[in-house]
Amino acid sequence: MAQKKLSGEVFLPSKAVVEKANVKDWDEMSKRAQEDYEGFWAAEAEKLHWFKKWDKVLDESNKPFYKWFTGATTNISYNCLDVHLSTWRRNKLALFWEGENGDFQSYSYYLLHKQVCKFANILKSMGVVKGDRVTIYMGRVPELVFAMLACARLGAIHSVVFGGFSVEALHERLEDSKSKVLIVSDGSYVRGKIVNLKKIADEALMRAATVEHVVVVRRTGHEINMEAGRDYWYHELSSLPMGNQGCEAEVLDAETPLFLLYTSGTTGKPKAILHTHGGYMVGTYTSLKYVFDIHEEDRFWCAADPGWITGHSYIVYGPLLTGVTSFMYEGAPTHPYPNRWWQLIEKYGINILYTAPTAIRGLMKYGDAWPQRHDLSSLRLLGTVGEPINPEAWKWYHRVIGRGECPIMDTWWQTETGMFMITPMPCVPLKPGSGTRPFPGLIMDIVNEDGESVKPNEEGFLIIKRPWPSMMRTIYNDPDRYVNQYWSRYPGYYLTGDSARRDEDGYYWIIGRVDDVIKVSGYRLGTAEIESALVSHTSVAEAAAIGLPHDVKGNAIHCFVILKEGVEGTAQLAEELRQHVGHEVGPIARPEQIEFVSSLPKTRSGKIMRRVLKAKALGIDPGNLSTLEE
Repeated sequence: MAQKKLSGEVFLPSKAVVEKANVKDWDEMSKRAQEDYEGFWAAEAEKLHWFKKWDKVLDESNKPFYKWFTGATTNISYNCLDVHLSTWRRNKLALFWEGENGDFQSYSYYLLHKQVCKFANILKSMGVVKGDRVTIYMGRVPELVFAMLACARLGAIHSVVFGGFSVEALHERLEDSKSKVLIVSDGSYVRGKIVNLKKIADEALMRAATVEHVVVVRRTGHEINMEAGRDYWYHELSSLPMGNQGCEAEVLDAETPLFLLYTSGTTGKPKAILHTHGGYMVGTYTSLKYVFDIHEEDRFWCAADPGWITGHSYIVYGPLLTGVTSFMYEGAPTHPYPNRWWQLIEKYGINILYTAPTAIRGLMKYGDAWPQRHDLSSLRLLGTVGEPINPEAWKWYHRVIGRGECPIMDTWWQTETGMFMITPMPCVPLKPGSGTRPFPGLIMDIVNEDGESVKPNEEGFLIIKRPWPSMMRTIYNDPDRYVNQYWSRYPGYYLTGDSARRDEDGYYWIIGRVDDVIKVSGYRLGTAEIESALVSHTSVAEAAAIGLPHDVKGNAIHCFVILKEGVEGTAQLAEELRQHVGHEVGPIARPEQIEFVSSLPKTRSGKIMRRVLKAKALGIDPGNLSTLEE
């Protein structure tokens, strides 16, 4: 099929990439999914294990509380582990891990299954049954994966709290979920230092009435408080006879809750997004298999943290469902030197790297020499997640890390969606900075205030017009908030909270959260657009833009800029950057002020917290900072 000529800067996939790909013709797959949407998802679900098949693929009888694969029974932990044990994958490497200090562990599918059964039996002995909530608070260690899969095996609901959150954030999540058990590691290693997770947990537990037992995983070995009758060492429990018995996976209804994951809006109390076994399983399995073109021999590295949805879907569940070998690393990308990631890719022969634009920009500022010291030829695909990637960083990632040969899967999705929603596949022509098009079968649109579709290259609100299997089912204990926040503005359609534009080729460009749009003299300008313009300047490593009240313009643009190593911030450079943004975006986008800084406030998943910058500039309370990175 002849390829239509696309506008703008386009990177075409090589013949070799297309020939190897699981999907060779995106248009054909998309057409098939559109014509028989339920049939498309049913065919994917058939590739997984069900104790009992569904009566109905999609139940829309109680919109917007959609249900998928109703009447079916399954268990996601069974699909991640047990299904592989009767095949040659039994002895295949499922997960291998390196600690920041060089520690190493590896698990075949057989051994991983054994560890998960052991952990499930420990939880069972503590009275954990289907429907109970279990909170997990750890660094990036294999036991975190065991714990998640053990909960799923029993039908318990896991709530993973990122191992960098504060006492208050942990307490809030324990309290809201009413967790019965807390699983915590004694500490974790971050940039050569120990983060004392158990101490933080002890403080949170002083106010968490529902927690009956605490399982403590030894990682750092430093001295900690162990409260008799409440706290138990995991290594001691797992050596008891009960730990070595098998543990059958519970037969669960497809709509059985799998996990809660707390996500914070720009303000207000964090909300617990609820996902279920059946639909989430089908969505993560299908999306990973096609988007990252999973093959048996691949070594896949999602460099996120299991404490975020990216880690849930594409470190833990997606890779194990597809039977791929997955790598997990404990430490930071630049510790002890900026080549740590490149060293690991060379050492372990990683084929696929999936990470955040923040990490890419952070590594890019150290220049090309660090990655060029390493053999990165094992890489065949790259990916990005978490925020829009500016074209400059995209091109560096493609040219330097991917040697100009690795397609970049720029994915847009959310905690709420569970799976990739706007994404290319390796066979799709790429435009730097665009996530290309919605995943086959999905219907998405960009609309104005009145809900009408906007014209090409006009900005509007990104909405999803059709339910999908891995969608959130509700906000835990708050169904009204679920309806009001996501489904009420445009009845029948899911409001993502992001602004976007679609070009003349149908490619989507995410601009940012609706909150990250600055209105200057009546013009709506995306912070991502301004920041991309700044980062395209040779002196700039990273940038954040905010709008501050202005008597004439309504809002004026203020920018915070991190310069590349060795570049000095001067008044002359600030003016040069102002003019550069004016040239790249337009005079209306020229910043009122540029401030040079050494760091930016970010969430622990790497997103810039512009509201904190804004609050600081206005001298007001920045609100809840529990998601702020140290």
